[in-house]
Amino acid sequence: MNKKQIMEQYRLWMKEAQADIDIAEELQNIARDEAKIEDAFYRDLGFGTGGLRGVIGAGTNRVNIYTVAKASQGVADYVNKHFSGERKIAIGYDSRVKSDLFARMASGVFAANGINVLMYEEIIPTPCLSFAVRRLNCAAGIMITASHNPAEYNGYKVYDADGCQITIKMAKEILVEIEKLDIFKEVRSVDFDEGIRAGSIEFISGTIYTEFIEEVKRQSMLGSSQSSLDKASTIVYTPLNGTGLKPVLRTLTEMGYTNVTVVKEQEEPDGHFPTCPQPNPENVQAMTLGIEYAKKNHAGLLLATDPDCDRIGIAVKNKDGEYVLLSGNETGVLLLDYICSQHKKRGTMPTDPVMIKTIVTTDMAERIAAHFGVRTINTLTGFKFIGEQIGLLESEGKSSSYIFGFEESCGYLSGAYVRDKDAVGGALLICEMFSYYKAKGVTLLQRLEELYQRFGFGLNTLYSFEFQGETGSKNMQRIMELFRREIHCLGGKNVLKRLDYAKGVDGLPKSDVLKFVLDGSCSVVVRPSGTEPKLKVYTFVSADSWEEATRKEEEIAKSLKRYIV
Repeated sequence: MNKKQIMEQYRLWMKEAQADIDIAEELQNIARDEAKIEDAFYRDLGFGTGGLRGVIGAGTNRVNIYTVAKASQGVADYVNKHFSGERKIAIGYDSRVKSDLFARMASGVFAANGINVLMYEEIIPTPCLSFAVRRLNCAAGIMITASHNPAEYNGYKVYDADGCQITIKMAKEILVEIEKLDIFKEVRSVDFDEGIRAGSIEFISGTIYTEFIEEVKRQSMLGSSQSSLDKASTIVYTPLNGTGLKPVLRTLTEMGYTNVTVVKEQEEPDGHFPTCPQPNPENVQAMTLGIEYAKKNHAGLLLATDPDCDRIGIAVKNKDGEYVLLSGNETGVLLLDYICSQHKKRGTMPTDPVMIKTIVTTDMAERIAAHFGVRTINTLTGFKFIGEQIGLLESEGKSSSYIFGFEESCGYLSGAYVRDKDAVGGALLICEMFSYYKAKGVTLLQRLEELYQRFGFGLNTLYSFEFQGETGSKNMQRIMELFRREIHCLGGKNVLKRLDYAKGVDGLPKSDVLKFVLDGSCSVVVRPSGTEPKLKVYTFVSADSWEEATRKEEEIAKSLKRYIV
């Protein structure tokens, strides 16, 4: 969009966008700031497999009631074209700023388009939304959340009738519907309270939430055989001011974990995240307060769930008494090994067992899976692709084959009751695994070391490079093209194979992802984030010792940064 078009859009919004006083005031405040106007209007906020995600505020490149309403009209048009009979959509929302407002706006649009809305009455985790879509036979689902992003963000996730976040084909078809619309003239809507009175909008019964908790509890690998667990150790938990407090505490309490201390400053829902401005349990900064609580309470385990409670991070004590944050890969391989070993021990391993992971998740998982006779399916980045594969297994009559799925960004799922990662289920299995090994006098770090000794030391590192605005977006495109053309050696290691997923690889959908297989059992994956203005680089190094792995990784990282920074 050129400068003239940007100013035309700005003036249109000044005239039409008066329903939300915050938006109207912001438009007035930026009247003399060309840079802010340009950033707010240079494009429409991208809609894809992650739905919408962006900064809350005024403009076409922001999350607000108008962009949410337009997206909802596009989803409604898609649903009405593809589904006959009674059409239902489930809606949930998290603790972020204006999540409840956006949920109500979306509900009003769907109701005005003849679609019955089933909405959670209070904040809930993302996996609860996926569960409701499946349980209530909905045509689609909407979750208002920006997951682990900073406080200024919000988003709009779209789910298909299987409770799986939409993948590439459906996202493109919905985008076609959205792009047809005039944001101020062609969006139909009814008042939320009017929809409630008319019965076109209803609140989801509390029994659905209880059924979700019961399904989570069924994921226990030990069932009623809990006597082999040591549940005496203190566990510290922080929901990072998000949605996890009620479901995580309820699940753990009902399963006998009563010695749980909650981080008070991060207990209550608060979309401003005052003590953790970037509420991502992958980051040490988000875990700092929890670690202080763990030290004070001599806890054996620290759990942290992100605002929409689909990711979970953990920290445990090392031999020196310091708390160590485990990566998503480390927790994932521990859970995979625990689940597989318990299936083997109890004779419950299904026929043709399957583990599903993304291509940016540690290769070590494949070696562990193979050891237990478990087949690995690799997918593109994003748990939606794992959910899609679970659905495909189910359509082939192999629903019982799925035993575990995970991604490096702290997302785990052990059952097919939902089609998205679930930190409530993750919390239960992590506590059970921790308590199981504690009863045997083994720490999680000791168990992880045993796995490294058996399957090789795997060092996996994620680097994120931020590129804001239109200029940043162009820079990311330039860097990706540079990598496609010119990378033949990284860190002194030759590129043995270049996999360009934009051209299609291994039958996977096309995606702007590059993988370089290097000599010396190393590899690198580069991709633009689908939900943040970032370029993400993943390094994978295998070696006979940590020292060797660290040296290899440092050399590769230094070489990579020359092309990016």
